[in-house]
Amino acid sequence: MNEENAKIAVISAFIINGFVVGTFVSRIPDIKENLDLSNSQMGLSLLFIACGVFLSLRPAGKLSAYFGSRKIVNTSYPFMALSLILLSFASSLWVLRISFLIFGWINATHDVAMNAHGVVVEQRSKKRVMGLFHACWSIGTLLGGLLGGLMSQRDISFQRQEWVVALVILAISIFFRTWFLSSDIDKQNRRLAEKESSEKKSHHGRPFWILGFFGLCAALSEGAAGDWGGVLARETFRASPFVATLPYIVFTLTMVIGRISGDYFATHYGVGRSIRYGGLLAGSGLLIGLLVGGIPAIVFAWFCLGLGLSVVIPLIFSSAGELASTKYQGQISPAEAIAHVSGTSYFGFVVGPPLIGFLSEAISLRWALLLLVALTFALTLAARVVKETKQTI
Repeated sequence: MNEENAKIAVISAFIINGFVVGTFVSRIPDIKENLDLSNSQMGLSLLFIACGVFLSLRPAGKLSAYFGSRKIVNTSYPFMALSLILLSFASSLWVLRISFLIFGWINATHDVAMNAHGVVVEQRSKKRVMGLFHACWSIGTLLGGLLGGLMSQRDISFQRQEWVVALVILAISIFFRTWFLSSDIDKQNRRLAEKESSEKKSHHGRPFWILGFFGLCAALSEGAAGDWGGVLARETFRASPFVATLPYIVFTLTMVIGRISGDYFATHYGVGRSIRYGGLLAGSGLLIGLLVGGIPAIVFAWFCLGLGLSVVIPLIFSSAGELASTKYQGQISPAEAIAHVSGTSYFGFVVGPPLIGFLSEAISLRWALLLLVALTFALTLAARVVKETKQTI
């Protein structure tokens, strides 16, 4: 029963995290418009989220291993709510950037901790469930995107929206805070890693860098598509505020569908193969959509992109946790492995949006997004280095 409760608690954590991201991303065009920012200014501002993420990743992994991922997840909730309230008061460019820095720090800390706890739940359940957890994150972003789109359409201020979201976070987190597994599990893994690392030299870096590289390709594409899809629809193809949210909404919907089915495909057809065909679908669909142009074509492109990328990040995090608990047991804890891989992967999440912003100043946003086509096609190489497995964990 404790494991079932923990599974539900982790699901709630993923939904909350995704909901926060979705409400924020769907209002990026409004933030940009309210402060009268250019694409490059908005891109540089989004880079501050990147700085917050990078500053948090290593401490988040170590804190989750030392105090337990349960405690870090629960502690992150009130700080997440406060970061949203601070963000809603941003009335100048530099206040916005400082708010982005804090938002990136808190969100990434919560993200690492909930993924670390998810790996523990997955290993105890003896079957793949990380796809389900990440599908719930996508459900959260979908709900958040819908809420943000509707509030934008009704001219409800971003500030009022974020106060509501902050209250929702606090209410849900209080209800589920005791449902997580004991922090002793993470602490035991940390003590084992410390004992073993003092007795022999660790050689665990290379496979986690490889996993991180493919996560980087997927995350850069996912982050850029999420942040710039609405801007592309509104400014290039003259969509209304709500219609401009459709690429992101469709993207998150297909992410849910792909991640729910991703555990099945990874179990029966292998991790590498699942990632490779996902990359082909994402790259081909995006290329067609950008070349054809127009709202229907862009929605089609984001449909394929979401479906193709959906399996990559959860399979990479699951593989990292599995490696840490098996082949590299005693050399690195699962929480630190997650932080190691996510550190490389999230470089793409947070650098992708500003990179596209800078490129769009030179060659237009539409053609700057062709970079994502190349990155998603790069995922086809994953089958060569990611170990194929048809077994459950």
